Amino acid sequence: MASYFKDIAPIRYEGVDSTNPLAFRHYNPEQIVLGKSMKEQLRFAVCYWHSFCSTGSDPFGGSTFERPWFEGGTALQLAEKKAEESFDFFSKLGAPYYCFHDRDVAPEGATPQESRSNFLHMVDILAKHQERTGLKLLWGTANLFSHRRFMAGAASNPNPEVFAMSAAQVRDAMDATLKLGGENYVLWGGREGYETLLNTNMAHEFDQMARFLNMVVEYKHKIGFKGAILIEPKPREPSKHQYDFDTATVYGLLARAGLEKEVQVNIEANHATLAGHSFEHEVATALALGIFGSLDMNRGDPQLGWDTDQFPNNVPELTQTLYYILQAGGFKTGGCNFDAKVRRQSLDAADLFHGHIGGMDVCARALLAAEKMIQDGRLAEVVAQRYAGWSQPWAQDVLAGKTSLDALADKVLQDNRDVLPVSARQEYLENLVNRFV
Repeated sequence: MASYFKDIAPIRYEGVDSTNPLAFRHYNPEQIVLGKSMKEQLRFAVCYWHSFCSTGSDPFGGSTFERPWFEGGTALQLAEKKAEESFDFFSKLGAPYYCFHDRDVAPEGATPQESRSNFLHMVDILAKHQERTGLKLLWGTANLFSHRRFMAGAASNPNPEVFAMSAAQVRDAMDATLKLGGENYVLWGGREGYETLLNTNMAHEFDQMARFLNMVVEYKHKIGFKGAILIEPKPREPSKHQYDFDTATVYGLLARAGLEKEVQVNIEANHATLAGHSFEHEVATALALGIFGSLDMNRGDPQLGWDTDQFPNNVPELTQTLYYILQAGGFKTGGCNFDAKVRRQSLDAADLFHGHIGGMDVCARALLAAEKMIQDGRLAEVVAQRYAGWSQPWAQDVLAGKTSLDALADKVLQDNRDVLPVSARQEYLENLVNRFV
């Protein structure tokens, strides 16, 4: 029986006047926002890894957390205990989804067959917990970065044997995701990059990655998986140069592999800032390129240069992010996964709830502000007016490829008039957005 969270009651919505730290003040799952419930719009998920695998270690210190599933049994017994406790947490929090890596839920064995046996055993355990609780899987993925064999990458590894072992893990993780009703499958490379050009054949590694991606998509169709295949862009850390640096870079890889219509992106807020972008920039880029899929909701520390994976607390930033997503019709198969972890000094069981409650409330506030921005319509109207000139027939011909460079130059000379710039009104628009957040 689950016992770690036994003293914590299910988390409920109590409204903005509540002083209960273990209650939602803004996230009301059934509240209707733009025609859907808040639960449907945000599609919250809890990550298995940071919430139940994190030991509290950081780059300069070891474990600080003491969890009942960390020791006191065989590796599989502890995995079963961890699954039991995690579903107790999921249920009490009220999040509709969870996400996992294969090595989060099952221990790695001494051989590929033993690892696979452990994983298949735990997939059956997860299926029973899902049936018991009604919880759903937002996405599954394979851990192709932690084991030392992946120190030079997985799909981009110079050793074809490692490439093959990566394929074996991904196949099993995709099968598990299908069995568990997962709505997406994520390719999380982690170490797809290089540390020095002196030992790297970049063109060869690009070809390897393209082939790996194509094999994944081929297998998706073979097994009848209807969900989206997602890549999570990740810059710099841990490799010096990551091939999946940001959304635009991933799109370039997809275009090279001929998969820009088959694969989307799962965008993490902390990865966006590590790449030198804002979260909303990465989301807007993915929407513009037609590859937006899902979100990992976290934040980094501006004073630290690594992926700190903290729970979100920036309402204005998330408001703009959700505004663009809602404008585009909202999530399809994706959602808001909390790829965040409590700080290494946050030792208590309740701290896991505090982190998620705060993150969910911040997202709810941002969702409501984004709804008001859309209903107000002024921001969209300014953007539409700024590009209104392109609705003229001659400008439409330019976009449609019906006008040559010569013809366009001749038009300028025939019109024989200067073009005066107009204000972009940035300060006005920033003030407008601030009215809603």
